[in-house]
Amino acid sequence: MHAPTILHCNRCGAPTRDTVPDGDTHVRAVCGTCGHIQYENPRTIVGTVPTWEGSVLLCRRAIEPRHGLWTLPAGFMELGESTEQGALRETQEEAGIDVALEGLYCVANVRPVSQVYLLYRARMLAPRWDPGPETLEAALFAPDAVPWDQLAFRTVRETLQRFFAEQRRGSFTLQTFDIE
Repeated sequence: MHAPTILHCNRCGAPTRDTVPDGDTHVRAVCGTCGHIQYENPRTIVGTVPTWEGSVLLCRRAIEPRHGLWTLPAGFMELGESTEQGALRETQEEAGIDVALEGLYCVANVRPVSQVYLLYRARMLAPRWDPGPETLEAALFAPDAVPWDQLAFRTVRETLQRFFAEQRRGSFTLQTFDIE
């Protein structure tokens, strides 16, 4: 069970205490002054597996964590946007490409860091890209040319392995998996 890390109330600023509120089943940060219960929930990561003629576009990270390693264009979902809007925004911000979404492909639970990934299959509309400031470079990789030892995250590795296996079979299914 994940212990709360909120030290001060976001309503009144007083210190919180970690306790299980009445009627709850989890430890929460509860304000000792005003009684406000503060919830910490998983972070949602949205992005795409962008393809062009059988190859996948990857981005080399210009930011931490994992600076210099390759990843799929993805990032934190923003308030007020749908998962599809977030995936398109992140793909544009990180890779500078326009894509057509072809359906949700992957739901990955990364429990140690309380993240949930939602990655969409995406068809690039043209073989052109213009990476943003969070990306050192972007490149298309055929299945046999992916820099497997230079991938930033286990989620990316697992997603690509599943994606290329399904691409060889000629059909895609929704992939769900946990990373412990």
